[in-house]
Amino acid sequence: MKSKNKLKRYASVFLASSLVVGVLAGCGSKDNSSSSSSGSSSKEIKVGLNLELSGAVASYGSGVSKGAKLAINEINKAGGIDGKKIVPVEIDNKSENSEATAAAIKLATQEKVVAQIGSATSGDTLAAVQIANQKKMPIIGPSATSETVTVNEKGQLNEYAFRTCFIDPFQGKIAANFALNNLKAKNVAIFADSASDYAKGLAKSFKETIEQNGGKVVAEESYVAKDTDFKSTLTRLKSKKPDFIYVPGYYEEVGLIIKQARAAGIDVPLMGGDGWDSPKMVELAGKDSLNNTYFTNHYSAEDPDERIQKFVKAFKEANGDQAPDAFNALGYDTVYWLKDAIERAGSTDGEKVKDALASTKDLSLVTGNFSVDDKHNPVKTATVLEFKDGKQVFNSKVNP
Repeated sequence: MKSKNKLKRYASVFLASSLVVGVLAGCGSKDNSSSSSSGSSSKEIKVGLNLELSGAVASYGSGVSKGAKLAINEINKAGGIDGKKIVPVEIDNKSENSEATAAAIKLATQEKVVAQIGSATSGDTLAAVQIANQKKMPIIGPSATSETVTVNEKGQLNEYAFRTCFIDPFQGKIAANFALNNLKAKNVAIFADSASDYAKGLAKSFKETIEQNGGKVVAEESYVAKDTDFKSTLTRLKSKKPDFIYVPGYYEEVGLIIKQARAAGIDVPLMGGDGWDSPKMVELAGKDSLNNTYFTNHYSAEDPDERIQKFVKAFKEANGDQAPDAFNALGYDTVYWLKDAIERAGSTDGEKVKDALASTKDLSLVTGNFSVDDKHNPVKTATVLEFKDGKQVFNSKVNP
Protein backbone atom coordinates (compact mmCIF):
# COMPACT_ATOMS: atom_id res chain seq x y z
CA MET A 1 0.00 0.00 0.00
CA LYS A 2 0.81 3.42 0.36
CA SER A 3 3.63 5.70 -0.36
CA LYS A 4 4.50 8.40 2.14
CA ASN A 5 5.58 11.84 0.94
CA LYS A 6 8.12 12.24 -1.83
CA LEU A 7 10.57 14.20 0.30
CA LYS A 8 10.99 11.26 2.62
CA ARG A 9 11.26 8.89 -0.32
CA TYR A 10 13.95 10.89 -2.07
CA ALA A 11 15.85 11.23 1.19
CA SER A 12 15.72 7.49 1.69
CA VAL A 13 16.84 6.81 -1.86
CA PHE A 14 19.84 9.15 -1.36
CA LEU A 15 20.68 7.34 1.85
CA ALA A 16 20.24 4.00 0.16
CA SER A 17 22.64 5.03 -2.62
CA SER A 18 25.28 6.05 -0.10
CA LEU A 19 24.86 2.91 1.95
CA VAL A 20 24.91 0.63 -1.08
CA VAL A 21 28.20 2.09 -2.26
CA GLY A 22 29.71 1.45 1.17
CA VAL A 23 28.27 -2.02 1.44
CA LEU A 24 29.43 -3.10 -1.99
CA ALA A 25 32.89 -1.61 -1.49
CA GLY A 26 33.32 -3.31 1.87
CA CYS A 27 31.94 -6.72 1.07
CA GLY A 28 33.88 -7.60 -2.05
CA SER A 29 32.82 -9.82 -4.90
CA LYS A 30 32.03 -12.84 -2.76
CA ASP A 31 29.12 -11.12 -1.00
CA ASN A 32 27.95 -9.78 -4.36
CA SER A 33 27.12 -13.23 -5.60
CA SER A 34 23.81 -15.00 -5.14
CA SER A 35 24.74 -18.65 -4.92
CA SER A 36 22.21 -21.28 -3.97
CA SER A 37 23.74 -21.44 -0.50
CA SER A 38 23.00 -17.76 0.11
CA GLY A 39 20.18 -17.39 2.58
CA SER A 40 20.05 -21.01 3.66
CA SER A 41 21.96 -23.84 5.23
CA SER A 42 21.38 -27.39 4.06
CA LYS A 43 18.30 -27.52 6.29
CA GLU A 44 16.83 -24.02 6.20
CA ILE A 45 15.77 -21.13 3.98
CA LYS A 46 16.09 -17.68 5.53
CA VAL A 47 13.44 -15.15 4.51
CA GLY A 48 13.55 -11.51 5.58
CA LEU A 49 10.56 -9.64 7.00
CA ASN A 50 11.21 -5.88 6.76
CA LEU A 51 8.06 -4.50 8.36
CA GLU A 52 6.47 -1.59 10.22
CA LEU A 53 6.07 -3.15 13.66
CA SER A 54 6.08 0.23 15.43
CA GLY A 55 5.53 3.83 14.38
CA ALA A 56 2.78 5.54 12.39
CA VAL A 57 1.52 2.53 10.42
CA ALA A 58 2.38 -0.32 12.78
CA SER A 59 -1.11 -1.73 12.23
CA TYR A 60 -0.18 -2.52 8.61
CA GLY A 61 3.21 -4.10 9.21
CA SER A 62 2.02 -6.12 12.19
CA GLY A 63 -0.84 -7.42 10.09
CA VAL A 64 1.48 -8.57 7.31
CA SER A 65 3.73 -10.21 9.91
CA LYS A 66 0.92 -12.27 11.46
CA GLY A 67 -0.23 -13.55 8.07
CA ALA A 68 3.29 -14.34 6.90
CA LYS A 69 4.13 -16.26 10.08
CA LEU A 70 0.95 -18.31 9.83
CA ALA A 71 1.94 -19.36 6.31
CA ILE A 72 5.50 -20.13 7.40
CA ASN A 73 4.27 -22.31 10.25
CA GLU A 74 1.91 -24.19 7.94
CA ILE A 75 4.63 -24.79 5.35
CA ASN A 76 7.15 -25.94 7.94
CA LYS A 77 4.65 -28.32 9.52
CA ALA A 78 4.03 -29.79 6.07
CA GLY A 79 7.74 -30.45 5.55
CA GLY A 80 9.02 -27.07 4.41
CA ILE A 81 10.28 -26.33 0.90
CA ASP A 82 12.06 -29.33 -0.56
CA GLY A 83 12.60 -30.53 3.00
CA LYS A 84 14.04 -27.21 4.20
CA LYS A 85 12.42 -25.19 6.96
CA ILE A 86 11.67 -21.52 6.38
CA VAL A 87 13.39 -19.34 8.99
CA PRO A 88 11.93 -15.80 9.20
CA VAL A 89 14.34 -12.97 10.02
CA GLU A 90 12.12 -10.08 11.13
CA ILE A 91 13.28 -6.47 11.50
CA ASP A 92 11.14 -3.54 12.66
CA ASN A 93 11.66 -0.60 10.27
CA LYS A 94 9.66 1.64 12.64
CA SER A 95 7.56 3.01 9.76
CA GLU A 96 10.57 5.04 8.57
CA ASN A 97 12.20 5.00 5.12
CA SER A 98 15.75 5.20 6.50
CA GLU A 99 15.13 2.28 8.86
CA ALA A 100 13.70 0.22 5.98
CA THR A 101 16.88 0.87 3.98
CA ALA A 102 19.10 -0.16 6.89
CA ALA A 103 17.01 -3.29 7.45
CA ALA A 104 17.31 -4.28 3.78
CA ILE A 105 21.09 -3.92 3.91
CA LYS A 106 21.29 -6.07 7.02
CA LEU A 107 19.03 -8.73 5.53
CA ALA A 108 21.02 -8.87 2.30
CA THR A 109 24.58 -8.64 3.59
CA GLN A 110 24.55 -10.02 7.13
CA GLU A 111 21.58 -12.36 7.27
CA LYS A 112 21.92 -13.34 3.59
CA VAL A 113 18.23 -14.05 3.18
CA VAL A 114 16.88 -15.65 0.02
CA ALA A 115 14.27 -12.88 -0.37
CA GLN A 116 12.71 -10.00 1.52
CA ILE A 117 9.01 -9.70 2.30
CA GLY A 118 7.93 -6.14 2.98
CA SER A 119 7.51 -3.44 3.63
CA ALA A 120 3.78 -2.82 4.04
CA THR A 121 3.87 0.74 2.71
CA SER A 122 5.10 1.79 -0.72
CA GLY A 123 7.48 4.38 0.73
CA ASP A 124 9.25 1.91 2.99
CA THR A 125 9.34 -0.71 0.22
CA LEU A 126 10.86 1.80 -2.21
CA ALA A 127 13.54 2.57 0.34
CA ALA A 128 14.71 -1.05 0.05
CA VAL A 129 14.32 -1.60 -3.70
CA GLN A 130 17.76 -0.30 -4.71
CA ILE A 131 19.36 -2.66 -2.19
CA ALA A 132 17.36 -5.54 -3.63
CA ASN A 133 18.46 -4.76 -7.18
CA GLN A 134 22.11 -4.31 -6.20
CA LYS A 135 22.28 -7.46 -4.09
CA LYS A 136 20.07 -9.61 -6.34
CA MET A 137 17.67 -10.19 -3.48
CA PRO A 138 14.03 -10.53 -4.60
CA ILE A 139 11.76 -8.19 -2.67
CA ILE A 140 7.99 -8.60 -2.51
CA GLY A 141 5.81 -5.80 -1.19
CA PRO A 142 2.64 -7.46 0.10
CA SER A 143 0.66 -4.20 0.14
CA ALA A 144 2.91 -1.69 -1.66
CA THR A 145 0.43 -0.32 -4.20
CA SER A 146 2.43 2.57 -5.75
CA GLU A 147 3.33 1.99 -9.41
CA THR A 148 6.92 3.11 -8.78
CA VAL A 149 7.69 0.11 -6.58
CA THR A 150 8.20 -2.12 -9.61
CA VAL A 151 8.71 0.49 -12.34
CA ASN A 152 10.64 3.63 -11.46
CA GLU A 153 9.69 7.17 -12.47
CA LYS A 154 11.85 6.86 -15.61
CA GLY A 155 9.79 3.88 -16.74
CA GLN A 156 12.54 1.36 -15.98
CA LEU A 157 11.67 -2.00 -14.44
CA ASN A 158 12.99 -2.66 -10.93
CA GLU A 159 14.15 -6.13 -11.82
CA TYR A 160 14.04 -7.68 -8.35
CA ALA A 161 10.91 -5.92 -7.06
CA PHE A 162 7.44 -7.49 -6.99
CA ARG A 163 4.13 -6.96 -5.24
CA THR A 164 1.27 -9.21 -4.12
CA CYS A 165 -1.38 -6.47 -4.26
CA PHE A 166 -2.94 -4.55 -7.13
CA ILE A 167 -1.72 -1.03 -7.93
CA ASP A 168 -3.16 2.36 -6.97
CA PRO A 169 -4.78 3.32 -10.31
CA PHE A 170 -6.79 0.09 -10.26
CA GLN A 171 -8.31 1.01 -6.89
CA GLY A 172 -9.25 4.51 -8.06
CA LYS A 173 -10.88 3.13 -11.18
CA ILE A 174 -12.89 0.54 -9.23
CA ALA A 175 -14.08 3.17 -6.75
CA ALA A 176 -15.22 5.48 -9.55
CA ASN A 177 -17.12 2.74 -11.33
CA PHE A 178 -18.70 1.63 -8.07
CA ALA A 179 -19.83 5.20 -7.34
CA LEU A 180 -21.29 5.64 -10.83
CA ASN A 181 -22.82 2.22 -11.39
CA ASN A 182 -23.68 0.85 -7.96
CA LEU A 183 -24.46 4.04 -6.06
CA LYS A 184 -25.71 6.03 -9.09
CA ALA A 185 -23.62 9.05 -8.08
CA LYS A 186 -23.31 11.88 -10.60
CA ASN A 187 -21.76 14.82 -8.75
CA VAL A 188 -18.82 13.74 -6.64
CA ALA A 189 -16.22 15.40 -4.43
CA ILE A 190 -12.64 14.39 -3.61
CA PHE A 191 -10.95 14.95 -0.25
CA ALA A 192 -7.40 13.55 -0.38
CA ASP A 193 -4.14 13.63 1.58
CA SER A 194 -1.95 16.03 -0.42
CA ALA A 195 1.23 14.77 1.27
CA SER A 196 0.71 11.14 0.24
CA ASP A 197 1.63 9.70 -3.17
CA TYR A 198 -0.75 6.87 -2.37
CA ALA A 199 -3.75 9.19 -1.87
CA LYS A 200 -2.84 11.36 -4.84
CA GLY A 201 -2.55 8.31 -7.10
CA LEU A 202 -5.98 7.03 -6.11
CA ALA A 203 -7.53 10.48 -6.45
CA LYS A 204 -6.07 11.00 -9.93
CA SER A 205 -7.33 7.66 -11.24
CA PHE A 206 -10.73 8.17 -9.59
CA LYS A 207 -11.18 11.63 -11.14
CA GLU A 208 -10.15 10.50 -14.60
CA THR A 209 -12.55 7.56 -14.55
CA ILE A 210 -15.45 9.65 -13.22
CA GLU A 211 -15.02 12.29 -15.92
CA GLN A 212 -14.52 9.74 -18.68
CA ASN A 213 -17.82 8.10 -17.80
CA GLY A 214 -20.13 11.10 -17.55
CA GLY A 215 -19.75 12.03 -13.88
CA LYS A 216 -18.74 15.45 -12.57
CA VAL A 217 -16.22 16.37 -9.88
CA VAL A 218 -17.89 19.33 -8.14
CA ALA A 219 -15.19 19.90 -5.51
CA GLU A 220 -11.61 18.93 -4.67
CA GLU A 221 -10.10 19.54 -1.26
CA SER A 222 -6.99 18.30 0.50
CA TYR A 223 -5.54 17.73 3.94
CA VAL A 224 -2.10 16.82 5.27
CA ALA A 225 -1.14 13.81 7.38
CA LYS A 226 -1.45 14.44 11.12
CA ASP A 227 -4.23 17.03 10.63
CA THR A 228 -7.02 16.54 13.17
CA ASP A 229 -9.53 19.34 12.51
CA PHE A 230 -11.34 19.08 9.18
CA LYS A 231 -14.51 21.00 10.01
CA SER A 232 -13.98 24.08 7.82
CA THR A 233 -13.03 21.99 4.77
CA LEU A 234 -15.97 19.68 5.27
CA THR A 235 -18.27 22.73 5.45
CA ARG A 236 -16.97 23.86 2.04
CA LEU A 237 -17.49 20.40 0.61
CA LYS A 238 -21.02 20.24 1.96
CA SER A 239 -21.86 23.57 0.27
CA LYS A 240 -21.08 22.01 -3.14
CA LYS A 241 -23.83 19.40 -2.55
CA PRO A 242 -21.99 16.29 -3.77
CA ASP A 243 -23.86 13.00 -3.75
CA PHE A 244 -20.65 11.04 -3.03
CA ILE A 245 -17.25 11.90 -1.50
CA TYR A 246 -14.03 10.01 -2.26
CA VAL A 247 -11.56 10.09 0.65
CA PRO A 248 -8.36 8.20 -0.21
CA GLY A 249 -5.92 8.21 2.68
CA TYR A 250 -4.80 6.42 5.83
CA TYR A 251 -7.06 5.38 8.67
CA GLU A 252 -5.48 7.80 11.18
CA GLU A 253 -6.95 10.85 9.43
CA VAL A 254 -9.82 9.20 7.58
CA GLY A 255 -11.44 7.98 10.80
CA LEU A 256 -11.57 11.56 12.10
CA ILE A 257 -12.77 12.91 8.75
CA ILE A 258 -15.69 10.50 8.70
CA LYS A 259 -16.66 11.31 12.28
CA GLN A 260 -16.53 15.06 11.65
CA ALA A 261 -18.33 14.75 8.30
CA ARG A 262 -21.30 13.03 9.90
CA ALA A 263 -21.32 15.60 12.72
CA ALA A 264 -21.45 18.32 10.04
CA GLY A 265 -24.56 16.75 8.53
CA ILE A 266 -22.87 15.10 5.54
CA ASP A 267 -24.80 11.88 5.08
CA VAL A 268 -23.81 10.96 1.50
CA PRO A 269 -21.74 7.82 0.81
CA LEU A 270 -18.01 8.11 1.56
CA MET A 271 -15.43 5.80 0.01
CA GLY A 272 -11.69 5.19 0.08
CA GLY A 273 -8.98 2.63 -0.59
CA ASP A 274 -7.21 -0.12 1.31
CA GLY A 275 -5.67 2.48 3.63
CA TRP A 276 -9.00 2.37 5.47
CA ASP A 277 -8.43 -1.23 6.51
CA SER A 278 -7.57 -1.08 10.19
CA PRO A 279 -9.32 -2.18 13.39
CA LYS A 280 -8.74 1.39 14.63
CA MET A 281 -11.16 2.83 12.07
CA VAL A 282 -14.16 2.02 14.26
CA GLU A 283 -12.73 3.61 17.39
CA LEU A 284 -11.68 6.72 15.46
CA ALA A 285 -14.86 7.24 13.44
CA GLY A 286 -17.50 5.55 15.59
CA LYS A 287 -19.60 2.68 14.28
CA ASP A 288 -22.67 4.81 13.47
CA SER A 289 -20.64 7.32 11.46
CA LEU A 290 -19.19 4.50 9.37
CA ASN A 291 -22.57 3.42 8.03
CA ASN A 292 -22.88 4.15 4.30
CA THR A 293 -19.11 4.07 3.76
CA TYR A 294 -17.18 1.80 1.39
CA PHE A 295 -13.60 0.96 0.46
CA THR A 296 -11.71 -1.08 -2.08
CA ASN A 297 -9.63 -3.91 -0.66
CA HIS A 298 -7.76 -7.06 -1.53
CA TYR A 299 -10.12 -9.59 0.00
CA SER A 300 -12.92 -10.06 2.52
CA ALA A 301 -13.02 -12.49 5.43
CA GLU A 302 -16.75 -12.88 4.70
CA ASP A 303 -16.22 -14.01 1.12
CA PRO A 304 -17.75 -17.53 0.94
CA ASP A 305 -14.91 -18.85 -1.23
CA GLU A 306 -13.72 -22.17 0.25
CA ARG A 307 -10.02 -21.27 0.16
CA ILE A 308 -10.71 -17.99 1.94
CA GLN A 309 -12.79 -19.61 4.65
CA LYS A 310 -10.08 -22.21 5.27
CA PHE A 311 -7.57 -19.38 5.77
CA VAL A 312 -9.96 -17.46 8.05
CA LYS A 313 -10.44 -20.52 10.25
CA ALA A 314 -6.68 -21.15 10.53
CA PHE A 315 -5.95 -17.50 11.31
CA LYS A 316 -8.60 -17.32 14.01
CA GLU A 317 -7.26 -20.47 15.63
CA ALA A 318 -3.79 -18.94 15.75
CA ASN A 319 -4.84 -15.44 16.82
CA GLY A 320 -7.48 -15.74 19.52
CA ASP A 321 -10.52 -15.79 17.21
CA GLN A 322 -9.50 -12.51 15.53
CA ALA A 323 -10.80 -12.29 11.95
CA PRO A 324 -7.98 -11.70 9.45
CA ASP A 325 -7.88 -8.42 7.55
CA ALA A 326 -6.38 -7.79 4.12
CA PHE A 327 -2.86 -7.21 5.46
CA ASN A 328 -2.97 -10.60 7.17
CA ALA A 329 -4.15 -12.20 3.93
CA LEU A 330 -1.53 -10.45 1.79
CA GLY A 331 1.28 -11.44 4.17
CA TYR A 332 0.03 -15.03 4.05
CA ASP A 333 -0.21 -15.06 0.25
CA THR A 334 3.23 -13.52 -0.18
CA VAL A 335 4.89 -16.42 1.63
CA TYR A 336 3.00 -18.99 -0.44
CA TRP A 337 3.89 -17.14 -3.65
CA LEU A 338 7.57 -17.16 -2.66
CA LYS A 339 7.34 -20.87 -1.82
CA ASP A 340 5.84 -21.57 -5.24
CA ALA A 341 8.60 -19.59 -6.96
CA ILE A 342 11.43 -21.32 -5.07
CA GLU A 343 9.96 -24.72 -5.89
CA ARG A 344 9.60 -23.87 -9.58
CA ALA A 345 13.10 -22.39 -9.64
CA GLY A 346 14.50 -25.50 -7.99
CA SER A 347 16.94 -23.19 -6.25
CA THR A 348 17.35 -20.40 -3.70
CA ASP A 349 19.58 -18.46 -6.09
CA GLY A 350 18.29 -14.87 -6.17
CA GLU A 351 18.24 -14.55 -9.95
CA LYS A 352 16.46 -17.86 -10.45
CA VAL A 353 13.87 -17.05 -7.78
CA LYS A 354 13.34 -13.63 -9.38
CA ASP A 355 12.73 -15.25 -12.77
CA ALA A 356 10.28 -17.71 -11.24
CA LEU A 357 8.35 -14.91 -9.51
CA ALA A 358 8.14 -13.04 -12.82
CA SER A 359 6.82 -16.07 -14.69
CA THR A 360 4.01 -16.84 -12.22
CA LYS A 361 0.80 -17.81 -13.99
CA ASP A 362 -2.64 -18.78 -12.68
CA LEU A 363 -1.50 -19.09 -9.07
CA SER A 364 -4.42 -19.64 -6.69
CA LEU A 365 -4.11 -17.69 -3.44
CA VAL A 366 -6.43 -16.31 -0.75
CA THR A 367 -6.57 -12.81 -2.27
CA GLY A 368 -7.35 -14.20 -5.70
CA ASN A 369 -5.97 -16.16 -8.61
CA PHE A 370 -3.30 -14.20 -10.43
CA SER A 371 -0.63 -14.08 -13.08
CA VAL A 372 2.25 -11.60 -13.12
CA ASP A 373 2.45 -9.00 -15.89
CA ASP A 374 5.58 -7.53 -17.50
CA LYS A 375 5.72 -4.82 -14.84
CA HIS A 376 5.81 -7.39 -12.01
CA ASN A 377 2.23 -6.60 -10.97
CA PRO A 378 -0.32 -9.33 -10.29
CA VAL A 379 -3.44 -9.29 -12.43
CA LYS A 380 -6.17 -10.16 -9.95
CA THR A 381 -9.62 -9.36 -8.60
CA ALA A 382 -10.47 -6.58 -6.13
CA THR A 383 -13.12 -6.52 -3.40
CA VAL A 384 -15.46 -3.75 -2.31
CA LEU A 385 -16.30 -3.74 1.40
CA GLU A 386 -18.79 -1.63 3.31
CA PHE A 387 -19.22 -0.80 6.97
CA LYS A 388 -22.45 -1.80 8.69
CA ASP A 389 -22.76 -0.99 12.38
CA GLY A 390 -18.99 -0.94 12.78
CA LYS A 391 -18.33 -4.20 10.94
CA GLN A 392 -16.72 -4.73 7.55
CA VAL A 393 -19.18 -6.52 5.27
CA PHE A 394 -18.42 -8.08 1.88
CA ASN A 395 -20.18 -6.13 -0.87
CA SER A 396 -18.87 -7.33 -4.23
CA LYS A 397 -15.91 -8.59 -6.23
CA VAL A 398 -14.54 -6.76 -9.26
CA ASN A 399 -12.46 -8.46 -11.95
CA PRO A 400 -9.65 -6.58 -13.72
